[in-house]
Amino acid sequence: MSFAEEFEANLVSLAHVLQKKYALLRDLDKSLQENQRQNEQRCEKEIDDIRKGRAGNITPNISLTQFSEEALDEQKHSVRIADEKVALAMQAYDLVDMHVQQLDQYMKKSEEIRKEKEAAAAALELENNGKAGNAGEGGRGGRKKTRLATAASTAAASTGMTSSNMDLDLPVDPNEPTYCICNQVSYGEMVACDNNECKIEWFHFGCVGLKEQPKGKWYCPECATVKKSRKGR
Repeated sequence: MSFAEEFEANLVSLAHVLQKKYALLRDLDKSLQENQRQNEQRCEKEIDDIRKGRAGNITPNISLTQFSEEALDEQKHSVRIADEKVALAMQAYDLVDMHVQQLDQYMKKSEEIRKEKEAAAAALELENNGKAGNAGEGGRGGRKKTRLATAASTAAASTGMTSSNMDLDLPVDPNEPTYCICNQVSYGEMVACDNNECKIEWFHFGCVGLKEQPKGKWYCPECATVKKSRKGR
């Protein structure tokens, strides 16, 4: 179970716990109000009795501000109920605060994970771009290059044109190097000439009449002609 799912389950549980505590708070409040009402009635009656000289076990020498043990016990009971209400309210507050802190931690952790993923994706993209640049600019000695079709080759496939007869009418970075006898940018599948001194080096399959990667060493038409002429001498 993920943290988000666990937190959601805890929220459902929190709602039930808070509902029980609030119900108990309402019951305590009703009990407190009833106890205070009875205590007020008792105190008023005792004050009247003292004033009339008929205050039960209270002697004439006792101050009018003193009440019976029953009245004092009722007041103490009211204080206990009030304290219990405060304790319940604090428990409810602590429960909510704990979940708020958990949510803050989850959001902080999620933000850290998001930043890590973005940094990893940016690093991977930079690495891939570097590899693509290195493959496009260098690398001789019999290496063959095949890359996924770019927008230019995708357009060619959709219109039924091959790389040998299509004109690239797409926005091209003026700083991007060009290749092949067609003097176009890199796109689709390309093959490298095995002549280390080849001036062009990379060629589109369609421009040199290839349909698949050649086996063994391969020389472009110009280098192949030079190679044959040297052998004929």
